[in-house]
Amino acid sequence: MTKKLLCFINLFIILTSFSISALDISDFYYKADGFLDSFSDPNTGLTAFPTLQIPLGGRYEAMGTAFTAVADDASFIEANPAGSSSLRYTELSFYHNDWIADTNIESVVFTTRYNNLGFGLGAKFLYVPFTGYGLWGERTSRGYYSESVGIANISYRFMPSYNFWGISVGTNLKVAYRHIPEEIYPDQSAISTMVDIGALTRFNFLKFYKAREKNASFGIVLKNLGIAQLDDPLPLEAAAGIAYSPLRPLILAFDFTYPISLNPEEQPAEHWGFAVGTDVTFTDFFSLQCGFRYRGSNPRVSLGTKLDLNNISFNFNYTLDLTTQAGLDRFSIVSSLNLGDKGRGLIATQVDEYYVAGLFAYSDGNLREAAMNWEKAVELDPGFSPAVLNLETVRRTLQVIDEMRSIQTVE
Repeated sequence: MTKKLLCFINLFIILTSFSISALDISDFYYKADGFLDSFSDPNTGLTAFPTLQIPLGGRYEAMGTAFTAVADDASFIEANPAGSSSLRYTELSFYHNDWIADTNIESVVFTTRYNNLGFGLGAKFLYVPFTGYGLWGERTSRGYYSESVGIANISYRFMPSYNFWGISVGTNLKVAYRHIPEEIYPDQSAISTMVDIGALTRFNFLKFYKAREKNASFGIVLKNLGIAQLDDPLPLEAAAGIAYSPLRPLILAFDFTYPISLNPEEQPAEHWGFAVGTDVTFTDFFSLQCGFRYRGSNPRVSLGTKLDLNNISFNFNYTLDLTTQAGLDRFSIVSSLNLGDKGRGLIATQVDEYYVAGLFAYSDGNLREAAMNWEKAVELDPGFSPAVLNLETVRRTLQVIDEMRSIQTVE
C-alpha cells in the first residue's frame, strides 16, 4: 500500500507538471486559431442539451472518447450501452469535471451484471452561474442555468462460448431536463426523453500473447434518438469504433462519429469527427491514457491516469483545447468503488482447476477420474468448450472399453 501511495504522489506531481506545461503549449494552440478556422463547422451548437456531448470523465475522456469498442468500465454508459453485460465488476463511480470558467459537471454511475445480463443507472448534472446586466451596467438578473440527465441502462450478451465471445446488445433510456430561470429568459426550460442503442463484440486478431480474454473488439452505437423540444434538435449521432491490443498492456482505439439531423434542410447536422486513444498498463495498479479528438475547429488532446488501490480506484484527467484557460479548467477526477464480481472470478478459477486436474488424470490413464473432473468443470461453466469436447471424447472411449469388456465376458 505504501508503494502505491508513493506512486499516487508522484503521479499527482506528473499531472500537475503536465497541466502547467499544457498551459504554455496553449499559447501556441491559440496562435493556430486562424488555421483551425478553416476547418470550422457552421452547424456547431445548433442542438439542445450540450451536456450530452460533454464527457463525464474517466478513461472515456482520457482516451479522447475513443471508447465505443472498449466500454470496459462504468464510462460505458456514455460510450456504448452494450458494455454493461460484460463488465468484470460491479462499480459505483463518482465523477467531477471542472469544465470551463465556473461550469462544473457532477456525475454518478452504478452498474452491475448477472451472468450475461447487465444493468446500469447514471445521473449527470451541469450548472452554470449566470448574471444579467442592463444597458447601464446594472444587474438585472442572477441565477443558474442547469441541465440534468438521468440514465437507465440494460444490455444482454447473446451466444457466448469459449471460442466466441458473443454479441452484446444494449440500450439507454435517458431523460434530460434544462432549467432556465424565468427572470433570465422565460419559457425556455424543457424536458426531453431519448434512447441510445449499441452493440459490441470481441474477438482475437493477431494476438501475440496468451490469455483467455479477446484482444480486439468492435462496437457501434446510435446516441440521443428522441423528439426535439422547443424546436431545438437533439444531438443525434452514430458512432463506430474498433479497439486492438497487440500486447497485453496496450490498448489502441479509434472511433468515427457521424452526426445526424432528422430535418437537414432547416437544421443541418454537424460535420463528422473522429477520436483516437491509447491505454498503457505499467503495473497492476497504474496505467496511463491519452487521446485526441477532432470535431470542427476545436481539436482536443487529453491525458489521464488510473490508480488502483485494491477496491477503490482513481482517475485523473487533463484536457487541452481552445476552451482551456489557466487554473483547473478541463481537469476531472473520478473515484470508483469495486463492489465485487458476484463470485464469477472464483468460478472461473475452479473451472480451470477442474480442467487441469482432468488433463493430468487423462495423461495418467485414469479416464473415469478425468471425466469426473471435466463434468464438474462443465457443470460450473457449460460454455467451457475444451472441457465439453474432452468430456465427449473420454465418454466415447469409456463406452468402447465397456463394450469390449462385455464382449469378452460373453465369450
